[in-house]
Amino acid sequence: MLAVITGDIINSRQEPAEQWLALLKEVLTQYGKTPQQWEIFRGDSFQLALEPEKALFAALHIKSGLKQFRNLDVRMAIGIGDQNHKAKNISESNGTAFIRSGEGFEVLKKQNLGIFSGNTDFDEMLNLMMSLALLTIDNWSPTVATIIQASLEHPENSQTELAALLNRSQSSISEGLKRGGYDEVLRLEEFYRQQIHRL
Repeated sequence: MLAVITGDIINSRQEPAEQWLALLKEVLTQYGKTPQQWEIFRGDSFQLALEPEKALFAALHIKSGLKQFRNLDVRMAIGIGDQNHKAKNISESNGTAFIRSGEGFEVLKKQNLGIFSGNTDFDEMLNLMMSLALLTIDNWSPTVATIIQASLEHPENSQTELAALLNRSQSSISEGLKRGGYDEVLRLEEFYRQQIHRL
């Protein structure tokens, strides 16, 4: 099984591309090499292939990076399935994971993040939970997004250590994590991992 995330940057022209592009590449690099595992194309679209267990975490990670730019957001479809052709470039690979990710992306309207596994019950349950989580996630401020990204990348760090890393006070870290629904988002991500093993 494989997960493929197809995404595009919302309002990409409203921020200097060299700034958000560097940050996006930095996040994607943590999940594999380009162009085999990820590629950026048409300037503001991307694809990332990875283990299904890590897909939601990676999507949240990407979101926390791009939400640091006030005008930006990101739309992503996670497709879960198989891969029947592995090419040198991810854009030339195919299989049900790629098809579901692409088709899922086309049907995303108001919701910026969706999961498409071919299992209707699984998809309905996770996407309902996702729509509730996005009420908070879509409203992450640049400050909250910065704190969330640092927390995702350094899960072993205490709030005091994160404060030192970001040059902020411990109370601002605590407040940012609370405002961003960090604990609840992590519980959703953990639930997703458990459900993936039952597919």
